[in-house]
Amino acid sequence: MLIRNCAGGVVFCGDKVFLLQNEKGEWVFPKGVIRNGELQSEVALRRVKEEGGINATIISSAGRTNYEFFSVTRQQPVCNRITWFIMMTTSEGFTIGEPEKYKNAGFFTINEAMEKITYSQDRSLLHISYLKYKELVSMAS
Repeated sequence: MLIRNCAGGVVFCGDKVFLLQNEKGEWVFPKGVIRNGELQSEVALRRVKEEGGINATIISSAGRTNYEFFSVTRQQPVCNRITWFIMMTTSEGFTIGEPEKYKNAGFFTINEAMEKITYSQDRSLLHISYLKYKELVSMAS
């Protein structure tokens, strides 16, 4: 099995969170593979910028998720291990940076996002991240 270390961002703007809809119709958070000794935080910020056109700031770590799938192109199983970061941005502006991979995106209320998100572990990630985000934002103000 090919094991890939990845990093991604759960990006909040006020009480909304950013999601992307991939070419399979799945609603997900921006993420990417860590290569050549890159830092997890750098990859997460870069993928948020590349996939969503969003300049975000990391405010905390959010935890980790794993998922496995069979790669048809590689003809072998792949396990993605993703380290997540809670991020914030000041604007709901976004641009889909990879239209061949993503067909829709946007900032959604937490309830809307919970309805849209495809995978249960991503819903759990959002729930935990939102609680932590609200706590950090209230402490800062």
